[in-house]
Amino acid sequence: MAVTFRIQFSSESADDVRRLRAFDRQKVLEGIQLFLGREPTKVSRSRIKLMVQPFWSQYRLRIEDFRIYYDVDVAAKFVNVLRILQKTSDPTPRELP
Repeated sequence: MAVTFRIQFSSESADDVRRLRAFDRQKVLEGIQLFLGREPTKVSRSRIKLMVQPFWSQYRLRIEDFRIYYDVDVAAKFVNVLRILQKTSDPTPRELP
């Protein structure tokens, strides 16, 4: 049986969720639950990326045009969602937006 991680949203990421259209909000929240609730550190080519440090988050989850930046505390089984940003043609922000 897989271990379940507790997911917490920062105030900035909660604001990001509230600003999404209802359709996008549902898609993003379902993706967060699916991918970050069970194996948030499982790096893959298409979904989860380990960010090169120093960077303001440990990982990035890709769900269609959205990027979810988050940190993981494996020992405490805890995921902290830092920001939810829509992909643009701009480079990835080097500092916490």
